Amino acid sequence: MDITKLSKEVSYALRHAPWEYELELDDEGWVSIEHILIALRRDKQWESITENDLVEMIDKSDKARHEILNGKMRALYGHSAPQKILKVIGTPPTLLYHGTARHLVEQILHEGLRPMGRQYVHLSVDRETAYLVGKRKDASPVLLVVRAEKASNEGFNFYQGNDAVWLADSVPSRFISEE
Repeated sequence: MDITKLSKEVSYALRHAPWEYELELDDEGWVSIEHILIALRRDKQWESITENDLVEMIDKSDKARHEILNGKMRALYGHSAPQKILKVIGTPPTLLYHGTARHLVEQILHEGLRPMGRQYVHLSVDRETAYLVGKRKDASPVLLVVRAEKASNEGFNFYQGNDAVWLADSVPSRFISEE
C-alpha cells in the first residue's frame, strides 16, 4: 500500500472536501473511523483498507497530520473546508516562524498574516520547517519571525496544531518582522 498516497487521500477528505466522501465532521473535525473506511473503500484502490492501515499511515508520517482516538479520526491542521474546525486556545512559544514567497513579504508586513484559503494561519516552531514550507511557493523564500507570546498576551489566539505547527486566526503586522 502506498502510504503517501493514502495520506494525501485522507488529508483531502478530512481537510478540504468531506462532503465528497459523504463525511460529516463534528465541531472539532472528528469522524468515526468506520465512516472514513466506508468512504475510502468506495474507490477500488482502497477497497481493502483497514483501520490498521490508517494507524500505520499515521505512525509512518514525517509530519503529524492526523490522529486517531476513541474510534474516531481527524486531521490536525490544514483545513480549508467551509465548516470551521474549533481548536483549543494554547500558549505559544515566544517566537514562531512563517516562510513565504518574496513577492508577499511587503503585503504581509503591511497587512499581517491572514489564513487566505485555509481556516487558520500556519506557523512553525523552527526556522527549518518554515523555510521548507516557504519553498513550496518560492525557491528562495523569506523567513518571517512572529512574536507569538507578545501577540497572545495582547489577546490574539494561538492553537497548537502538532509539535511543529501552531495555528492562529490571524497575526497583525506589528508582531511580524523579517529575519
